[in-house]
Amino acid sequence: MALENESVAADQGDPNDKDPNRRDFIHIAAGAAAVGAGVMAAWPLVNQMNPAADTLALSTIEFDTSKVLEGMQVVIKWQGKPVFVRNRTAAELQRVRAEGAVGSPAEPDSARTKAGHEAILVVIGSCTHLGCVPTFNAGDFGGWFCPCHGSHYDASGRIRKGPAPLNLVVPDYEFTAGSTVRIG
Repeated sequence: MALENESVAADQGDPNDKDPNRRDFIHIAAGAAAVGAGVMAAWPLVNQMNPAADTLALSTIEFDTSKVLEGMQVVIKWQGKPVFVRNRTAAELQRVRAEGAVGSPAEPDSARTKAGHEAILVVIGSCTHLGCVPTFNAGDFGGWFCPCHGSHYDASGRIRKGPAPLNLVVPDYEFTAGSTVRIG
């Protein structure tokens, strides 16, 4: 009788044996199918988080800078934010170039404008301290002054005095044809 029990145990296999067998394959395949089904079920939820077509259409804006006279500034709206487009005078350009790399981070004026269009400055018109809109042609450095907490920016949008930690942000932009600028 002992021999019969041993032969039955040998036929069933060792329960501690780690070799994959048919049952393991079925478990792996079922698990992979469940994971695939979960991803397919979650895809519509993830896809709905992509921006709508009308939102993507507003992600860029074009503006003709020839409308901005020398020494003037125009405020346009892009993605719900004010954007300052400023046509700086020769005196302003001379002053900001002479100051060199200032602000936080320290940047020369040439790093904040496009080659061939140095007089045109494009910055997001939101103070980097708490998001107030600075006033044009005010402050101690001839640029912008934030009336909320007293930050002063120069004519290149670089922070010079006050609690604002960073320069005014220069958005991604390029000149497409002549004086037309595309922001975004």
